[in-house]
Amino acid sequence: MKKIIYSLVIITLLFSCKKEKQESKEIIEVTKKEEVVTVYTHRHYPADKQLFAQFEKETGIKVNVVNAKADELIQKMTTEGEHSPADVLITVDAGRLVRAKNKNLLQSVNSEILNTTIPSHLRDIDNQWFSLTKRARVVVYAKDRVKPESLSSYDELTASEWNKKILIRSSSNIYNQSLLASIIANEGEEKATVWAKGMVANMARTPKGNDRDQVKAVVAGEGDIAVVNTYYIGKLVNSKNPEEVKAGEGVGVFFPNQEATGTHINVSGAGVAKYAPNKENAVKFIEFLISEASQKVFAEANYEYPVNTKVAPSALLQSWGTFKEDTLSLQQLGKNNKKAVIIFDIVGWK
Repeated sequence: MKKIIYSLVIITLLFSCKKEKQESKEIIEVTKKEEVVTVYTHRHYPADKQLFAQFEKETGIKVNVVNAKADELIQKMTTEGEHSPADVLITVDAGRLVRAKNKNLLQSVNSEILNTTIPSHLRDIDNQWFSLTKRARVVVYAKDRVKPESLSSYDELTASEWNKKILIRSSSNIYNQSLLASIIANEGEEKATVWAKGMVANMARTPKGNDRDQVKAVVAGEGDIAVVNTYYIGKLVNSKNPEEVKAGEGVGVFFPNQEATGTHINVSGAGVAKYAPNKENAVKFIEFLISEASQKVFAEANYEYPVNTKVAPSALLQSWGTFKEDTLSLQQLGKNNKKAVIIFDIVGWK
């Protein structure tokens, strides 16, 4: 009888120890989860790495970064489904952010900091994504051949005086798709089609290359004006490559539509992943990125306009002057993206 009792005691103790080990393991796992945020990001700038390191230092939360092209990240999250380790998606252009939302890859978050810091037109109506930085889509012109007073609006780029003088990226570029989507939202499909057709007629060459290539082509004399995002000019002017510096300094910056809707704005933005294992950390991370300190880093190191209105643009951006920006809700860019792609195809914008 004593042997039986002794055996039962041993079994009970073993079971108790095993249970305690399991509970400890679960506690450790939970603790580990709370100390991590996994970020799927399209951005690839030193400024971002600097901010991620600062977030880790201030919070003790490790930032796991997965870098890839925007569409690849969206596809990756779609494929992974509820097993995705992603906590935050960071990508460029509201069109892609809306696409991620429509694919049910993001979730709504309730953050007073995000809602009060970021202007309403720069965030999702359901709080599923939030802009982090802004880039204005402007017209740059050859300083030695074009007088800025000859420029006015996006519409005027279709005038005969610019025949064979305009440089711009291809229709597959999301920045151009969003620009046309904004014209659809502001002026209607018919006017948007007329504009796109007029732009094709005035192109100096078949679209090729990125925004920096358009600027270089202007300085090389292939065209007189180009449509580009502002932060690329900052990158060129501050490049270590003398030829890029020459390109950046060889063009002037003009903000279109100042007498109308305002200059079209592009953004980079972030959203909390639908199945984020660390939602609380994800929200803290995005809140950190729109803090005054972080916004100053984006502004100074990457030549982007802050979304936090308490932070001033960099000295370079201020040198281009203040401007009226289009306050169209950026959700409209995603909503009209398909229409924009169809119009580009109809008018033969390659």
